Amino acid sequence: MPRTFAALVAATLLAASDGRAPQNDSITQQALRADLFFLAGDSMRGRLTDTEENRAAAEYIRSRFERVGLKPAAPNNSYFQNYNLVTMMLGDGNALDIVSDGVTRHLRAGQEFYPQRLSATGHAAGDVVFVGFGIAASKLQYDDYNGDVKGKIVVALDHEPGERDPGSRFDGVVTSEWSTLWRKVVAAEQHGARAVIFVTDVHNHPGAANVDAAARAMWPDTPPRIKPYTLQTFADRIHIPVAQISPAVAADLVAGTGKSLEDLARSAETARGFTPLPLPNARIDVHTAVDRHIVPDRNVVALEEGGDPRLKNEWVIVSAHFDHDGADATQILNGADDNGSGTVALLEIADAYALAAKQGIRPRRSVLFAAWNSEERGLLGAWAYAEQPLAPLNTIKAVLNMDMVGRNEEVPVGGGPRFNGLDVQTAESNANAVNVMGYARVPDLAAAVERSNASIGLELKKRYDNNSSQLVRRSDQWPFLQSGVPALGFMTGLHPDYHTRYDRPEKINYAKLEKIARLIHQASWNLANAEK
Repeated sequence: MPRTFAALVAATLLAASDGRAPQNDSITQQALRADLFFLAGDSMRGRLTDTEENRAAAEYIRSRFERVGLKPAAPNNSYFQNYNLVTMMLGDGNALDIVSDGVTRHLRAGQEFYPQRLSATGHAAGDVVFVGFGIAASKLQYDDYNGDVKGKIVVALDHEPGERDPGSRFDGVVTSEWSTLWRKVVAAEQHGARAVIFVTDVHNHPGAANVDAAARAMWPDTPPRIKPYTLQTFADRIHIPVAQISPAVAADLVAGTGKSLEDLARSAETARGFTPLPLPNARIDVHTAVDRHIVPDRNVVALEEGGDPRLKNEWVIVSAHFDHDGADATQILNGADDNGSGTVALLEIADAYALAAKQGIRPRRSVLFAAWNSEERGLLGAWAYAEQPLAPLNTIKAVLNMDMVGRNEEVPVGGGPRFNGLDVQTAESNANAVNVMGYARVPDLAAAVERSNASIGLELKKRYDNNSSQLVRRSDQWPFLQSGVPALGFMTGLHPDYHTRYDRPEKINYAKLEKIARLIHQASWNLANAEK
């Protein structure tokens, strides 16, 4: 039987008196279950980026936000924040020649070199300079461009210094954002390089390189079911040719220095950066042809405007991604836990705020409810927001992101590479646990969540901020942390059904999901109302 208005008001006043967020108990496992059986049902066919089902999921989220009266947060009074992705196709005419002592060597495409997917279409020729890892990170006081590379072709190692050192300034054993190839290319462009040639970091990754297999993986003969994407704003920053060469070719290229490629790779492991080293008697002439195709994409965003005239321009973001990996002819990857669970929690939290607002109870700060798209394709919806925020990033006081919050972490013996870096553990040992990620980077925010959890009683585990599992950077809190915005990720953890057809809504622990959704609601309310 529906509660009367008087009963609702009484419950709200009671919540306010004991510190509970208003309408916290309106978040129920029954409502979460109803939403999830729809969003992660077979008819949604895994909500893959750039499919009708993905668009239908976005429309459903929009309708829910609109129905409860939340304000459209995107431009033009829309609930959709639009942005573009880019897919790439290999064009004709890719070639790379090395000229040494007047002799030209034509490299074999797909065997000795291949263009990188992020490459621009273009031509460059010039002398060659080795630049170590090719990283320019002024925030870390690290620079591999402490020398002149203007007008040169730069050769750079992939990966980063100290990648297996927990104390590395590059995010410990987590792969840092500085090592992403597109950022290295932008750094090279900014220093005047005409092209970038990458080679494997043979010091940290020794062994025979299979360039042929890598080339086929990057440019398969048959288009894959799931296309690789990047953000258009990332792609648009790259205007020069970018290619990968084999270590054997690179070894010949650096021979004039009197050092081996392994020696140079080892010398690039420095604390502050590498001084560019010209490669004597070597010139490169490179042609790249990579065709870029634009794919529209969108996040779903709604706002509960704050009631405090002084603080309403500060925002707290509650978020989750709604896309997954789609379906093929034989199976549907429903993505109930990943991340239908976070999406339905987001909807119920938004409903709780809307119910309170109808009773005249609003947070002091504004709260943005954001359903990110294309997380599985590289956190692209969250990166799109960080690139073009709806409010200045420095006004965002906290991001609470939910991704896989409906199961128990379970790491089996012999689980394989998908569980890399994780200790063997049973589901039972994590029955009341949720992992908090980003805690080491924003300890004040983590402490605030701890205080909010006092009335909820979950076990908050803090263990993956400096872990080779890379979990801290594998979800949508990462773009915000990289942009200087306080952000935490909440995840109950990996399990054997992760990214398989067995991740279905009937396997979700709805009682636990209810507790987690109530925690995020409580924490977001406390943050939105805190004096500081």
